[in-house]
Amino acid sequence: MSQTRRLIELPGVAELETRALMKPGYADPTRRDEFPEVDACLSDVFGLTGDQAEAAVRPDDWDGIEHLSPLEQVDAFAAEGWDVRDAKGRPLRMLAQMAEPLALAMRGVAGRLPDAPFVPEPAEERDAWGSGLAAEAARFRKR
Repeated sequence: MSQTRRLIELPGVAELETRALMKPGYADPTRRDEFPEVDACLSDVFGLTGDQAEAAVRPDDWDGIEHLSPLEQVDAFAAEGWDVRDAKGRPLRMLAQMAEPLALAMRGVAGRLPDAPFVPEPAEERDAWGSGLAAEAARFRKR
């Protein structure tokens, strides 16, 4: 089992995702100055603001992951152990703001990754109908 980390589970990201649903400007990197809470979250989570991430010097072999389409970014980040999708499997609205700092931090170029411990996914729960039917069948046979 691989240890895929979910971007939406990092502190403050789900809240920004909800805000971006209500005000799409949150997700627009060109409007970053209008929403200081985006840079505050980026700084708290990755140790970089959006402007610092843009200004960071890239190595010669940098692949430009931040310039890919959102669907291509989903695949590129998944290959490196990061799930950048929402609960419905769509790229996060805030991915345009978070892709660059995440890529820089996960590759050790600038910033840092959060020190969140890996929490395995919960075990599958048994179907309540199936177990209830089995108990009912056992009671029926006893009659």
